Amino acid sequence: MTEFSLIVGLGNPGTHYRNNRHNIGFQTIDAFAHNHQLAFTRSESSAETAHGTVKEYRIILAKPQTWMNDSGKAVAPLARFYKVAPERILVVYDDLDIPLGTIRFRPDGSSGGHRGVQSIIQHLGIASFPRLRLGIDRPPGRMDPAAYVLQDYSDEENAEVWEIQRKACDLISDWLVGKRSFLDSGMTWRIQSPSENK
Repeated sequence: MTEFSLIVGLGNPGTHYRNNRHNIGFQTIDAFAHNHQLAFTRSESSAETAHGTVKEYRIILAKPQTWMNDSGKAVAPLARFYKVAPERILVVYDDLDIPLGTIRFRPDGSSGGHRGVQSIIQHLGIASFPRLRLGIDRPPGRMDPAAYVLQDYSDEENAEVWEIQRKACDLISDWLVGKRSFLDSGMTWRIQSPSENK
């Protein structure tokens, strides 16, 4: 059997935040779990987790229950307990600096100002773990970014978000099996919005 891969979706716990822009990491991990008949039946290291095998790879899906800004308090203990190598930890999260419908992969790097990622870097003690950044766009006008990320998607955005999650799930599978595209730093994918198909 292969070593564990830890796939982490970032978000805030609770039904009030379920459909927020900030929770697209949780939403995507939920979709990936559904696609592979996995269930979040465990609570460990301050995270809800689902364990299983996908394409012969042993995986742990995790949704930290620490609140976004303290995500590292859940991720680091899980990684250490299951002896997951940094390069086998994939973090999926929202990114204000990327347009809605755009997904970017990075093999490592700084937090880019994302406090959940910064917490993971702090608690792991390294930044050399891959991440899948899902664009949610900048807030309109002079709106406070903190308020914007805690809003739900608009009805118009929802169809596009579903497509983003579908593509992100495919990319998680590609990363898991080591598909060649993920050997290149800074890969970017653009999801065509439903309105562009009209």
